[in-house]
Amino acid sequence: MTTPADLHDMAPRDPELPGRLLRTERDALVPLLRARPEEDFALPTALPGWTVRHVLAHCGAALTRAVENRFEEGVFSPESNDRDITERAGWPLTRIIDEVERGMTEAGPVIAKAGGALDALALGEWIHAGDVRDAFGAPGAYAGDGLPDALALLVHRAREKSSVCLQADLDDRDEPLLLGPPAGDAPPARYLGDAATLVRLYAGRPVTGAHYELAGAEERELNVFG
Repeated sequence: MTTPADLHDMAPRDPELPGRLLRTERDALVPLLRARPEEDFALPTALPGWTVRHVLAHCGAALTRAVENRFEEGVFSPESNDRDITERAGWPLTRIIDEVERGMTEAGPVIAKAGGALDALALGEWIHAGDVRDAFGAPGAYAGDGLPDALALLVHRAREKSSVCLQADLDDRDEPLLLGPPAGDAPPARYLGDAATLVRLYAGRPVTGAHYELAGAEERELNVFG
């Protein structure tokens, strides 16, 4: 019988996992982007005030910073993100997509060498790819071939950033996941549902219409990117 204590024995960090996640998502996302008409990039996303183009501009900028080792003070703050998006406002769409593709291709080795400090960047970019798919109404939002690697990164992220110990019994996974810090003698909160909705909850994305059960915690407590 699997116990919460067993689940808290996380697998050691795999330095190749973030790069693999990015390359897997690149192979699925970039062809989708190149096939969409330009007007679709003005569609709103789950991020207030951000269109698909804004999300992709942010993604390309963040990955380029990693590839070029440019992490000035205040990087990835809302103000820094807005400046990156504004800087790319005049770029042709093809250049935006090219930058995303290059970043997803080249950032992996840099993230691997960072010893875990940049792992959340790969997870965040994968989640943003879900934001784009969601805005397009395309299948695979917050799921797809990269989901197992994304969940592995989410377990580590939640251990660092969440205050809630939660056992997730996923419809599409045989073994439960335990996310967040150990709860001691207290029982963990429980989630029952699909993995994509779990990702939405931890990423602070809307879950309107999703079918899931959450007991012992509130949705707002799970967000590890807020």
